[in-house]
Amino acid sequence: MRILHTMLRVGDLERSIEFYTEVLGMRLLRRKDYPEGRFTLAFVGYQEESDGAVIELTHNWDTAQYDMGSGYGHVALAVDDVYAACDRIRGRGGRITREPGPMKHGSTILAFVEDPDGYKIELLEEKRSH
Repeated sequence: MRILHTMLRVGDLERSIEFYTEVLGMRLLRRKDYPEGRFTLAFVGYQEESDGAVIELTHNWDTAQYDMGSGYGHVALAVDDVYAACDRIRGRGGRITREPGPMKHGSTILAFVEDPDGYKIELLEEKRSH
């Protein structure tokens, strides 16, 4: 077994695709409209779906926004340098909600960014072996 994707419901599909591709640097892998069901699915990621997990953006045509709820946490992305990643994201119009730095009670360097629908995305600096 393996994880295929994480699904996020989004209010404005074009805005979300732009965020994930232009701000976070993912690629739009595929997109399909389902007119009978009045929804569109778009899959974004850094690699092909056959090679790793991706994010499914689901846009229900008649819903402009969703309540976040108390169960959702975040999607985590590995980056080489959290500080540089935040600079790039900020420069592309992304919103950093937790500035880069060590996690509380630990040494892992992390930051958080928020997508246009309010979903939190954690940036984790990959540990390097010395």
